Amino acid sequence: MNMETILKRTTSFRDDLLKDLTDTEFAMYYLEAALADYMEDGNTESLWMALRDVVEAQGGIGKLAQRAKTDPQHLNDIFTSKQKPHLDNLQNILSGLGFQIRLEFAEN
Repeated sequence: MNMETILKRTTSFRDDLLKDLTDTEFAMYYLEAALADYMEDGNTESLWMALRDVVEAQGGIGKLAQRAKTDPQHLNDIFTSKQKPHLDNLQNILSGLGFQIRLEFAEN
């Protein structure tokens, strides 16, 4: 099989991921996994990358800004910043995606 045939018969992982992330339940589990990873290693970049993926899959920053009732430029600044985001920004983004933060007992 030549490369052209292979490329025609395969799909991009990212394209498949973004398609799956249009499903709200799948997006919730994806974000839960990213949050669990963050809790384990403290790496905020992977958590924000997961949030960016979900935002992109569900209509982009413009649509999120409408749903979160905030300025799209403010959201863009949050996602492109190298600084750690504030908790209120995270809550605003999750709320705009239809999710909320909740607490549960940690397993010991």
